[in-house]
Amino acid sequence: MNNELFLPRQCFGGIPARYSKFESSSVVVLPIPYDSTVEWHSGTREGPRSIINASQYLELYDIEMDREFHSIGIHTLPEVEPIMDSPEQMVDRVHHIVTNLLESNKFIVMIGGEHSLTVGMVRAIAKQFQDICVLQLDAHADLRDEYLGTKYSHACTMRRVVELCPITQVGIRSLSLEEHDFLSQYGKEPYYADGLVLDAGFWDSLLNSLSSTVYISIDIDVLDPSIMPAVGTPEPGGLGWYQLLSILRKVTSQKRVVGIDLVELCPNQGPSSCAYLAAKLVYKLIGYAASNKSFSVCG
Repeated sequence: MNNELFLPRQCFGGIPARYSKFESSSVVVLPIPYDSTVEWHSGTREGPRSIINASQYLELYDIEMDREFHSIGIHTLPEVEPIMDSPEQMVDRVHHIVTNLLESNKFIVMIGGEHSLTVGMVRAIAKQFQDICVLQLDAHADLRDEYLGTKYSHACTMRRVVELCPITQVGIRSLSLEEHDFLSQYGKEPYYADGLVLDAGFWDSLLNSLSSTVYISIDIDVLDPSIMPAVGTPEPGGLGWYQLLSILRKVTSQKRVVGIDLVELCPNQGPSSCAYLAAKLVYKLIGYAASNKSFSVCG
């Protein structure tokens, strides 16, 4: 069969085949189309495919960093088959897959899907890296102990993560009384969206709150709904594009970032520009991490 008659499998960023082979790539993109615990607007299962589709139109040259990053090798894995009848088993599946990828010395960028998937990622990464913490950028605290009959709802994500390692929360603007009481006991106040001022005091406080090794988890609803309406649980207020990039740029320049996820894009709730924004954010983060040597370049 003449392979020239067929289009190649879609890779994140439309990256040429010579830069997207698994063996020689430093980065793997892990798409997981899963949203079984979402309560309001469903559809985050379509997020990974929408982001990868939109990424075909990215310029691989980044103006801010004055370079292209695809030459470090960015391999896109096939979509993970979801387990729809057990959120806990789905977390276990993610943990198993990520553990195997870490053994191959890959920097993993997970694209969800819903936020509960982060638990499986962090569970695997926390076993490999010491002194790790999670930087959560999110509109919601996600600190309920149980929600709708499961401890593995996307509303419980950070409560399960806290059982694994410390967290720092940025952009929060919605939480329940249960979560408020838990935070009082936890003794670590979030950086709430309404009081967020990126001045010297904020940077010192944020960086001091993080350990030397950081995992970054981005729920896309951290952004203001005026630029990111395509989410399942929208909240008024939120960060702007450049505000979010400033935080990510500063953290990646000062800390060792060992993994990333971007979750909760719900494409049916907004225009196609939202998927493009998410794709560009993923590529920017890969660029920041590569520029600051968060991972070694393979090949």
